[in-house]
Parts: sequence; structure tokens; C-alpha cells
Amino acid sequence: MSEETRRSPSPSEVGFVLGRRNVLKGAAAIGGTAAFGGFLAACGSDDEGDTAGEGGAATGVVRVASNYSDAKPNEGLKAALDTIPNENLTIELNEVDHNTYQEQIVAYMQDPPDDVAPWFASFRLSPLASAGLLMDISDIWTEKLDDKLSGGFKQASSYEGKQYAVPWTFYSWGIHYRKSVWEAAGATPPETYEELLALCETLQGAGVTPFALGNDGRWPAMGTFDQLNFRLNGYQYHIDLMAGKESWTDDRTKAVFARWAELLPYHQPDPNGREWQDAAQALVDGEAAMMTIGNFVGDIFPNEDLDDLDFFPFPILNDEHGQDTVEAPIDNWVVVAEPQNLAGAKEVVAHFGFKEAQDTFLSIAPGVQATNNDVDTDAYNALQQKSAALVQNAANVTQFLDRDTLPAFANEAGQAFADFLSNPANIDTILDDLQGKAEALL
Repeated sequence: MSEETRRSPSPSEVGFVLGRRNVLKGAAAIGGTAAFGGFLAACGSDDEGDTAGEGGAATGVVRVASNYSDAKPNEGLKAALDTIPNENLTIELNEVDHNTYQEQIVAYMQDPPDDVAPWFASFRLSPLASAGLLMDISDIWTEKLDDKLSGGFKQASSYEGKQYAVPWTFYSWGIHYRKSVWEAAGATPPETYEELLALCETLQGAGVTPFALGNDGRWPAMGTFDQLNFRLNGYQYHIDLMAGKESWTDDRTKAVFARWAELLPYHQPDPNGREWQDAAQALVDGEAAMMTIGNFVGDIFPNEDLDDLDFFPFPILNDEHGQDTVEAPIDNWVVVAEPQNLAGAKEVVAHFGFKEAQDTFLSIAPGVQATNNDVDTDAYNALQQKSAALVQNAANVTQFLDRDTLPAFANEAGQAFADFLSNPANIDTILDDLQGKAEALL
């Protein structure tokens, strides 16, 4: 298996970057081969896809997949699609539950009912491109997007020098909390891990669950692991662990789980059967004081309560690394390899990179930030402003575990973390097994 190493420019050069990573090629890297079954057959006939009318203008039906299953993002996406100026295009939205879509993306791309689809950056993008499941849309970047999106975002959309995606939002991960709940408990954001543990004791003593956690889908716990690992061991160790260059049985990795085990008693119990939205509702209701999650948690909050939502970077675990790394995933749109409406698909995916689409989406779902250079960031709420500044000023930016490593291995890591949450005392066996999976897959 060949590999290509990519190094990003600094945040000051492009406004957003990806960290150093290895892009592993080949369809075997993708993972998630379960089929959608009868779902695909129910997505519409094949005779509706026009391409272009007079003068090359796109016409006809464009089928757009959506994993935006929560209320605000779903409404925001529909509103953004309504801003497409071409009245000769008809958008058919095919809505799929987020976890189902993510777990079954390969089968979905191999027999696509749609022309345009949402997907992720980094390792989640590159294997699909290398397997020929995505269309090269470099021409869209050259003609329409190069002056609208930064070089960092272009890199996040690239595989072997070609562009396969249009980034339209990003967000950062941190510890989110309700200010009013903290004020009632006399709490303030901690800067060190020791201060975080003391805060948990204070909150628990006041009858408030310190941390909300829902790990249904096996991805939310990845965020806690990432924060602990790059805070304790640094950005380079974290990236190298994701690439299989460091070991899951190394004492440095085990130290991460030792810290995590210290925090577990302060979390909601039995998280593996709880969806992240249900955990977030405990934050909304004031039953839990904190949640390690992305800014998109704001989409769960009623609009009138958004000003009460705040977050802080994960506290310092090691003075050598401080808080120099931020996790900031990018969400993209792609065109499938063989769209039924090629001209329409290209027009729609390009529109996702435009200011109008992003402004409209964020006006309804303000839990993320926009990628377009012309978006008015003065209109951001306080949470968005804080997140954008955090990413802009970060020395290192990661994407999230399931985007920073091979998807097939990310699936194994997600299961290992779920096993750890159920039985933290079994961590040595869990990590021995996970290291074996890393050696086989990375």
C-alpha cells in the first residue's frame, strides 16, 4: 500500500488548516460495507435526470442526499438549497439518519440514488476518491471557488492534487456548558486537569451530573479520547498513533485511559445506549453541567437559550503541550462518480461553497462556522466567534479520530472505546486487541 504525506500551511497563512497526516490509498481503506438493501430501490426512478438545456444551463432533477437529520440542520439545509438561483433545477432531498449514512457510505456510493452527497474531510474523503467513487471537481474550484475558499480548505478537499469536495462548514470541539448552571454552582472554567477534577467534585456535590455523554454510534467518545491524548502526549504523538506509528499498548497511550478512567465516574452512566442528542438534552435541561462535544451541540438548544451556552478548550494535562491543539472537523459536499444529472450536480455542489448558501444555513443552524471568505463573521453569535478565533489561533488542528485515521481502523477504535466505557478495568486486554487491529489495518 502506497502512501502520501501532506503537511499543512500555518493557520496564519490560510485561516484554517489540517494537521500533518498520511493519506492511505485503496478501496480496502474505506470500511463499512453493509448494504442499504431496499432503501436504495425506493429512492426514485432513473428517467428524471436531465443534464443541460440551451446554452449549457443545468436543468432537471438533482438528487441530494442528506444526513442532516436533526431539526435545525435539516431546516437550514433545505433553506440553503432554496437559495439556488437556477429555477430550472428541481431538488429532490433524500434524507437518511446520520449514523446509518455514515456506517453504510460505501454501499451507498457504489449504487448511488443521488447526485450530490454530504461527506467528511481527510481520511474519510481520500479512500472514496482513490476507489473511484467520487467525481473529480477540480474544474469547479478553478472556475468558481478558488477566490472564495482558503488554501487550507482546498487542501482538505484534495486527493493527489485534485479536488473532490466542497467544504461548507466547520466547528471546534471543546467542553460546552450552560453559564447559568455554573453561576448557580459558583463554578468557573478550569485551566488544568486538576482544576477540572475539583470542579466535578463541586458540581456533583451540588446535585448536578458533571458530564453528559451519549455514545450511541460509537463516535462521540472518540472526541474525549482525542482531547486527552493530544493534551497529554501532544499533537505529533496523536497523529502518529492515528497512522500506526505509535502503539496503543505504549505507556503513554495507557496513561490517557488512566486519566479517562478518573473522569468516568463524573459522566452519565451507561453511555453506549444513549444518543448524543439525548445527552445534550441533559445539558439543555441543566441536569448535566458539561459535555465534551462539537459546537454543533448549539443546534439542540432553543434559540432563546443560545446565549447561555459557552465552551472552553479542554484543560491542560501537560505543560509541554498546553492547549496548542484544537479539534476542528470540516463537513463537505461531494458529487458521486456517475451522477445522473452531471451539470445539475456540479451547480448544486458549487453553490454549497457560496456565501448565500452558507449564510442561510448558519442563520438557522448557528452551531457551526462557515468556510466562505466573504461570510460576515460579525453576524456570528458569541459561540461561533469564540470557536473561529480558537481555530484561527491554534498551533495545530486535528480533524477528529474517525477522519484522522483509516476508516476501517476508526471503526475498531470506536468499538474499543465503547468496551472501555462498559468495563474500564479491562483496558489492558482492550488495548492489546486494538494494537493487533492497528498492525493489521494501518
